[in-house]
Amino acid sequence: MTPEFVQQFMQRAVVRDFLRFAAVGAVATVVHYAVLIAMTELGGASPVIATICGFFVGALVSYTLNRRYTFATKPAFGKGLLKFLLVIAVGAVINAGIVAAFVNAGVHYMIGQVIATGLVLIWNFAGARLLVFR
Repeated sequence: MTPEFVQQFMQRAVVRDFLRFAAVGAVATVVHYAVLIAMTELGGASPVIATICGFFVGALVSYTLNRRYTFATKPAFGKGLLKFLLVIAVGAVINAGIVAAFVNAGVHYMIGQVIATGLVLIWNFAGARLLVFR
């Protein structure tokens, strides 16, 4: 690939948005994992319940940061948050389903969580870009 091609590719709005979304997602994921680990290891909660709680705390962080830094369109906070929560609710079901499948198969919950994070990132970005921040 030529440097010009890479530069043109990186200037596309969808690529810039995805990279910003992924960076914000990294911050939100740290929050999600902190809640997950704290609830599971310190609080004795079920990994599936803990990942759902962590997912929604991370989602609030994600919405706030994405609204501010990622997308050019900024819906009214409450209306956008409601749409975002609906989109990520589907992501939460996907996330919990993957973690539950790994736990039920006898695999450590964090392995399932890492795999779920990558898959849910794609769903959440598409939903945020096409439904919330358009």
